[in-house]
Amino acid sequence: MTAAIEARDPNTLSNYSYFLTTHTVANFDINFEKKILSGNVVLKLKRLEKTDKPDIVLLDTSYLDIEGVQVDGSPAEYELQSRIEPYGSALSIKCGSGSDKDDVELEIKVKTTHKCTAIQWLTPAQTSNKKYPYMCLFDPEPFETDSGLEADEALVSQCQAIHARSLIPCQDTPDVKSTFEFNLRSPLPVIASGLFTGSKDYRPGESGKAGTLLYTFRQDVPIPSYLFAVASGDIATASVGPRSVVATGPEELRACQWEVEADTERFIQTAERIVCPYSWTTYNILVLPPSFPYGGMENPQYTFATPTFITGDRENVDMIAHELAHSWSGNLVTNASWEHFWLNEGWTMYIQRRLEAAIHGEQYRDFSAIIGWKALTDSIREFGEEHEFTKLIVDLKGKDPDDAFSTVPYEKGFTFLYYLEKQIGREKWDQFIPHYFSTFARKSLDSYEFKSTLLSFFSKDSEVYAFLKNLDWDKWFYAPGFPPKPDFDTSLADSCYALASKWERLNAEAETDFQPSSSDIAGWGSNQVVVFLEAVQEFDEPLGKKGVHLMGEQYGLLHSGNAELTSRYFAIGLRAKDEEVYEPTVELLGKVGRMKFVRPL
Repeated sequence: MTAAIEARDPNTLSNYSYFLTTHTVANFDINFEKKILSGNVVLKLKRLEKTDKPDIVLLDTSYLDIEGVQVDGSPAEYELQSRIEPYGSALSIKCGSGSDKDDVELEIKVKTTHKCTAIQWLTPAQTSNKKYPYMCLFDPEPFETDSGLEADEALVSQCQAIHARSLIPCQDTPDVKSTFEFNLRSPLPVIASGLFTGSKDYRPGESGKAGTLLYTFRQDVPIPSYLFAVASGDIATASVGPRSVVATGPEELRACQWEVEADTERFIQTAERIVCPYSWTTYNILVLPPSFPYGGMENPQYTFATPTFITGDRENVDMIAHELAHSWSGNLVTNASWEHFWLNEGWTMYIQRRLEAAIHGEQYRDFSAIIGWKALTDSIREFGEEHEFTKLIVDLKGKDPDDAFSTVPYEKGFTFLYYLEKQIGREKWDQFIPHYFSTFARKSLDSYEFKSTLLSFFSKDSEVYAFLKNLDWDKWFYAPGFPPKPDFDTSLADSCYALASKWERLNAEAETDFQPSSSDIAGWGSNQVVVFLEAVQEFDEPLGKKGVHLMGEQYGLLHSGNAELTSRYFAIGLRAKDEEVYEPTVELLGKVGRMKFVRPL
């Protein structure tokens, strides 16, 4: 019998310290007309050693329609308990004491409902080619469509942080990992967070409707429930490397292929040198409709990505470096609960910036970190410097993890790891990185295990060990507000700040011979323009309308195809109440759902 574990996650209703999911099978029909997934979920659980053995399994659900439960092939008693916000309703299943049986198999017949928060169906108007809707994490209310299947209809899921429970009954906690099988029937091609094993069993549709195929996938590396992902639609694919494809709508395929084909394999190989070999066989990218609210979601095998990084100049492809880094940090080694989210995102930012340094030069890492510090500053200002959610380890008891999500775990987490690297020394620190990821591969951990592993690794190095023992861990873990600001290399940012200073003097009508022209930003990467625009946003006196117009005209910002630039420029224009930016701002907000751009505007 497997030893008992401590339940460390306050955001689950499951009793995973008594029963542990080891394998999950999802068998679903995707019904575009009714906007539901229906079928059954099979969970294989191992009973953990406890003196007080329960005969009840508790699973997380939220707004699911449970139609029946079997335990080891026989009908079982079950009860859907009262809803507890924001965690849903526990599904209580009586499985018997089973003193002589350690393994339990549950089969649950289930349908999603219109209140499902993991999946949504977007109208054709919300997609780039105005043809096919996606199902995504947006408004939980259904929309009306014409009956029948659009030629290019599609769906997508988003389960982080606690939304998988609205899609499948499960132990919806990152502290539980299982292998997966996906058997998904759809009239359109399907992508899931596993290795594709085939399509078969064609069934003709009724009354002239499209026929369906069964698409199958397997995930042999144990993953948490929040990495359960599925998409289906008029999806085409193209190779972008020896172990990678890009998938998207047919009209966008060539542009997406060009954007990522030069860097994807290079990113993977560089990450393998820094961390350890890639565990997931293939790394692929699904470029979603513009309404997708995130930059990317690191689902195994397929990163689900925003199309806003497709700019035709490869300037924003480093977003892929971040999602790829999650293949190690988050997916392979996972935070035990969302209270320790910095272990996922802080490490991912650290690996991303090491990739950028290896490919673009060491100065670029600090330049990226400077942009990150600005994002951290914005988040802390929004919360308030004493807010619980500005801590590295947060208290989420009784709270929705989504409410705590911000750039704090990303950038405060990165800053902590950056500080450790600088204090320990790059050479020694780089020996710890593969040790950490190999020690916790396929497992989940909390911040205290990270600390103890770090101390143990350097226990024979008296100098480093003394530093770590004397480190104020409590301050790093629990102090709200800003961490100590590193002494970043500003060489790539200095010209950005210098140009912003010229504009500030011009705006104040101070004596200056500065005449803005396109040559001001000649040779700059888009991230340098971002730093310049963010500096302008910080002016005490908003840039005047004349200046806004001049900046847009000379720097080509009004009609740029890069949302990283236009969104920041529009914010400057809105602050100036410049009517010229109103219409393009509305246009951007009408076609892009990425929260990074939508919320500030």
